[in-house]
Amino acid sequence: MKPLTEQEIRAAFVNCTKGEAKRLAVPRDLADRPWEDLDYFGWRDPQAPDRAYLAVELDGRPKALALRSSTSGSWQARRSMCTMCLTTHSGGVSLMVARKAGRAGQQGNSVGAYICSDLACSLYVRGKRDAGVGARLPETITLEEKIGRTVANLAAFVAKVTG
Repeated sequence: MKPLTEQEIRAAFVNCTKGEAKRLAVPRDLADRPWEDLDYFGWRDPQAPDRAYLAVELDGRPKALALRSSTSGSWQARRSMCTMCLTTHSGGVSLMVARKAGRAGQQGNSVGAYICSDLACSLYVRGKRDAGVGARLPETITLEEKIGRTVANLAAFVAKVTG
């Protein structure tokens, strides 16, 4: 993924108002992020742990989503699989809900997906972050195919939000 600036990230939000995008917390250490290893840039709001955000480049243009994550519960102790990168975690996957873009979102419609709670799917796929024993099931596909699958899953989720 190409590095994004704070202004590019704020302008890329598709499911919140310009005012909301202007007020949300964007990390200050963007230059220090491992952009070459990211398929998307995801982060949580340190002031509001139930808020998460992700920015992805699709068709040469950045798109960003504002997400709400589920509150912790006893179900999180069970092993769950991320629908983006197919990594399994014990307590490390959250239901992330995005308000739909446009009129549908104004009417309260939303879509959700189970995503790695730390939004580090790209690093799990590449083996740069370890989710523990059994987190990555053995596969016969190449790393490039795993990355392609993760990007396709993410693009499908963004399409559900914007469609």
